[in-house]
Amino acid sequence: MKNYRGAIFDLDGTLMNTLADIGGSANMVLAEYGCPTYDISAYRKFVGRGFLDLMHRIFPQDTPKEKFPELLDRMLYYYGEHYMDHSVPYEGIPALLSSLTSQGIPVAVNSNKRHLYSEKLVRRSFPDIPFVEIIGEGCGYPRKPQPDAALHIAKTMGVAPDEILYIGDSSTDMDTGHNAGMDTVGCLWGFRTEEELAAHGAIYLVSTPAEIAQLFQQNN
Repeated sequence: MKNYRGAIFDLDGTLMNTLADIGGSANMVLAEYGCPTYDISAYRKFVGRGFLDLMHRIFPQDTPKEKFPELLDRMLYYYGEHYMDHSVPYEGIPALLSSLTSQGIPVAVNSNKRHLYSEKLVRRSFPDIPFVEIIGEGCGYPRKPQPDAALHIAKTMGVAPDEILYIGDSSTDMDTGHNAGMDTVGCLWGFRTEEELAAHGAIYLVSTPAEIAQLFQQNN
């Protein structure tokens, strides 16, 4: 069996449940412009490729394209005010991260969320975890599923890509891992479906964070 020596995690829907704050902020933008809002659960299928993409997904198709920079600015304003209101780690994630780092396995975060929010959420929620890197949108790397950030993380870790598990909850994450030459773990507690993760080639599907810890125990 392969000996995995590093772990790269997505943030939203993988390490933390951030849906209420993302969806709530997006609904504030919709309401400001007189558009219908969505149930928070509907945002499960909208998130994952950054806030500009989110605005394109939730606003009417006939919205003028020149309007979207303004809509993005409003989303950033509302989210900046509310991104820590309800976002919390999933049960078992703090224990998983502690277990991995205690074994000397380097861990990192690769998110399409703006870097400012990614950094603050991760540092606040996991203050004792020595993340090798926390990379969000705006750090100079193309957004996922492009593999540039993941490959940079691998280089920083000093671990070959094929010895790293890329862990996430969406097709974007599975595609990123494959593009980087990393085995992928699909998290079934996240925002997307098992069918989506399987269709995008998840090597492993897990229902609890403890199952991720077992992958490293089995392979070390």
